[in-house]
Amino acid sequence: MVWTSPPVTGKARLSRFITRKEAAENRLKTLTDELDRHRRLNRAVHVGRAPDILVAILHVMTRLNIAEHFIVIGTHALYAYEAAAGVRLQERALATRDNLLWDTRKRLLFASRMKNLDLSMLDVLRKVDSTFEIRDEQLFTAVNAKGFEVDILRREAADLDPHPLQLTDDEDDLWAVQARRANVLLGSAPFSTPIVSVTGRMARMTTISPTAFVDFKRWMASTADRDPLKVSRDRLQASIVEELANRFQLGV
Repeated sequence: MVWTSPPVTGKARLSRFITRKEAAENRLKTLTDELDRHRRLNRAVHVGRAPDILVAILHVMTRLNIAEHFIVIGTHALYAYEAAAGVRLQERALATRDNLLWDTRKRLLFASRMKNLDLSMLDVLRKVDSTFEIRDEQLFTAVNAKGFEVDILRREAADLDPHPLQLTDDEDDLWAVQARRANVLLGSAPFSTPIVSVTGRMARMTTISPTAFVDFKRWMASTADRDPLKVSRDRLQASIVEELANRFQLGV
C-alpha cells in the first residue's frame, strides 16, 4: 500500500505562511534589540572611536550587498588594526578622509547589482548623509556638509579595463581615479574585522593586510612627488602598524 500526503489547502498554506512570518519577525526583533543593547553598552564604556559616518557607510554597503566590491585603504585602515589589537593609536596618526578602492575586476557584477538596486554610488552615500555631493573639480570625491570626504580609487587600467570609468550608468555618479600600485593592494591578503564608532555602532571593515599597508606607506613616503607634509605621517603610520603587527601577530 502506498501512502500519500493529503493535499495542502490554500487555508493551510496561508496559516503556515503567517506562522513563519511571525516567527521571522520575532527573531528580527530579538536580534535588533540585542544589537541595540550592544551599541548602548559600547557607547557607555567608550569601546569605539571610529567616525560614526565611516561605520554607517560600511554598514549600508554591507546591507546592500556591495561591500565585497570595495576595500578601505589609507588612514582609516588604522581603525581596523587598532580594533583587532585592542589598543588606541595616537590621534595625530589618524585623519578624516576615507579612501575606497574599487575592485574593477568584478565591475560587471557590481554594475548588475547596482542596476537591480536602481542606485548610483552617490545614492548609496546619501543614504548615510543626504548632504554628500561630488566635487566639481574632482569627480572621484564625494564630500558632505561637514567636510567628510570619500575618494573612489581604482587600479591603473589593465586587462581591457575601460578608462575613464564611472561607477554606474548614472551620469551624475562618481568616477574612479587610477591609483599607482593599487593592483598590489588588490592582490594583497585582505584584513577584515569589526570596528566600533564613537556612538557604539558596529560594522565590519575589510582592508589590506598590515604588511601591505606598511609597504605601501613606505613606498608613498619615498616618491618624489609626495606632499612633504604627508611624508612624515606616512612614515609614522607605517612604523605604528608594523609595531602592532609584530606585537599582536596581526594578519598571521
